[in-house]
Amino acid sequence: MNRIYMDNAGTTPTSPEVLAKMLPYFGECFGNASSIHSTGRDARKALEEARRKVADALGAKPNEIYFTAGGSESDNWALKGSAFARQDKGNHIITSSIEHHAILHTCEWLEKHGFEVTYLPVDEYGRVDPADVEKAITDKTILISIMAANNEIGTLQPIPEIGKIAHAHGIPFHCDAVQAIGAVPVNVNDWNVDMLSLSGHKFHGPKGIGALYVRTGTKLESFVHGGAQERGRRAGTENLPAIVGLGEAITLATQNIEEKSLRIMQMRDRLIENILKIPYTRLNGHPMQRLPGNVNVSIQFIEGEALLLRLDLAGIAASSGSACTSGSLDPSHVLLAIGLPHEIAHGSLRLSLSDWNTEADVDEVLKVLPGIVENLRSMSPMWDDFISKNNQ
Repeated sequence: MNRIYMDNAGTTPTSPEVLAKMLPYFGECFGNASSIHSTGRDARKALEEARRKVADALGAKPNEIYFTAGGSESDNWALKGSAFARQDKGNHIITSSIEHHAILHTCEWLEKHGFEVTYLPVDEYGRVDPADVEKAITDKTILISIMAANNEIGTLQPIPEIGKIAHAHGIPFHCDAVQAIGAVPVNVNDWNVDMLSLSGHKFHGPKGIGALYVRTGTKLESFVHGGAQERGRRAGTENLPAIVGLGEAITLATQNIEEKSLRIMQMRDRLIENILKIPYTRLNGHPMQRLPGNVNVSIQFIEGEALLLRLDLAGIAASSGSACTSGSLDPSHVLLAIGLPHEIAHGSLRLSLSDWNTEADVDEVLKVLPGIVENLRSMSPMWDDFISKNNQ
């Protein structure tokens, strides 16, 4: 069976070009980048070249890039490091109700340590209103953190506008851009961000590597202590193969981005148009201001988990939301935040495409999905009750 992979928002396969770039750093170029001998200097050269590549992709300076273990670490560092660095100025943080749990759980942790957090609502499409951001600012606000694109429903946020508001009030602005890199153009200056998180495995890089952009002059506490790596802010021997892979992956991901995004959007839109022909389905997220490869629909009268298992048996990998919470039986906090009732939120399906997907993949999904939905509904007491009531 040829398997179709449509869970790219969860993770992407590492590209052959990236893997080829990484391989020498497991063997012949194995040096510790902190060593002063020639083997170490070769490693340092490769590390700084990767840092430059990440900076170039973001419109940043190389000394503003710090390597981390991934998006969750970058988010934790941005929030905790900034909050404690600025606690002499206040204790109030602003974020949104649909952030990734790496942000939400970190905010909950900070609340236990004396900080106050405002969780902004979103509209029916999952968009934050910049006016709500401004209204929430107090004289104790020390940080604003809003994601660029939602990992579940794909909605894009008005990041440049929110950044302008933050800067007008002299407040640092952090953006979780994990889902945006390689999908939409990202420039830290155009976006008015002071910190930005990213993760390599979301754009065909390796897992376990990410970066945090920190604008020059932004106050930030060190996150890992015990060494001088990353200019004394994040101790630990650098994961050189992964760092090299990240540099190559972000370079490839941000080349010809408009052309790649257009092709992916065309597949996305064909999926949405045809899936919505199935009765009692709805699109989640903004119809236009959304990630090129994100399809999130709610299909009533079935359970999302059963749908995913049936798709998997048919050779199609999909998800119902965030891979980080796939073991939870609770409905998505994102779908509840945009106003869906529990019973509809439970029947969500997320198909997320990359530039590796093909029109043939789309054809197969559209061929298989309606029959699976019909079969699952035929076994659903909710569907029977609905049909009975509407036939009376």
